[in-house]
Amino acid sequence: MLRKHFIGLMTALSFVASQASAAPLVLATKSFTEQHILSAMTVQYLQKKGFQVQPQTNIATVISRNAMINKQIDMTWEYTGTSLIIFNHINKRMTPQETYDTVKKLDAKHGLVWLKPADMNNTYAFAMQRKRAQAEHITTMSQMVEKIEHLRQTDPDKNWLLGLDLEFAGRSDGMKPLQNAYQMELDRPQIRQMDPGLVYNAIRDGFVDAGLIYTTDGRIKGFDLQVLEDDKGFFPSYAVTPVVRKDTLEANPGLEEALNTLSAQLNNETIIDLNAKVDIDHQSPQQVARGFLQSKGLL
Repeated sequence: MLRKHFIGLMTALSFVASQASAAPLVLATKSFTEQHILSAMTVQYLQKKGFQVQPQTNIATVISRNAMINKQIDMTWEYTGTSLIIFNHINKRMTPQETYDTVKKLDAKHGLVWLKPADMNNTYAFAMQRKRAQAEHITTMSQMVEKIEHLRQTDPDKNWLLGLDLEFAGRSDGMKPLQNAYQMELDRPQIRQMDPGLVYNAIRDGFVDAGLIYTTDGRIKGFDLQVLEDDKGFFPSYAVTPVVRKDTLEANPGLEEALNTLSAQLNNETIIDLNAKVDIDHQSPQQVARGFLQSKGLL
């Protein structure tokens, strides 16, 4: 019995020692609040599990992708729609499951493994002030378009203003195909282009009538915005998912299970609350991540 305990102890110590001596796992995340929280959460939890992690934050999407393929980065939190459209150049409309299955299969050719997606979808949407949307009975994109067209016909001097970030306004899968899908006529002065973060303030302050937002942003809750339903299903699914190099997973037993554990804790309501704690309450991503992990019994 003592011999078995000794062997078990030495095996455990050997695992810890191998983790300590191994090169740190490089984790890349993007340059917005949600990704900063995911980075802090991943680093803290994986360190608790005995892994060394080196975070690289504010990494541009395409740079991160190329670095993973070139084995300079081990893992990241990526969005299914980003891989589908930006990396694999597929613009076909798909269900969330079809999107995930497609990118998992295509990216496997590059040695990248998509683990279990979180039950959240950080896609695009349009939003309005909640009190105004309720007063005007606007809950869907189609109803907003009807309002725009009604103003065009009855009061052409009163323009409906839309706030957009610069990227979406010019993207081939952005504003123009959206207008085609919803038969939405707009004159150029009706489109106000600005930094993505300023769109939320512009909606809240009434500078624009509606604006393009991300559906998991904490300012939706903090600014009391009404997210309009994409009733024609134009916007693709953007489920955040841990993506890891295949050789990294093979060299690090337990890593897949740990990342899937984190992914299983996340949904839209949860991440909106966490984002709001950073963007509205001005807590640090590290503080928010630690509090969340502790609340789940993971630290």
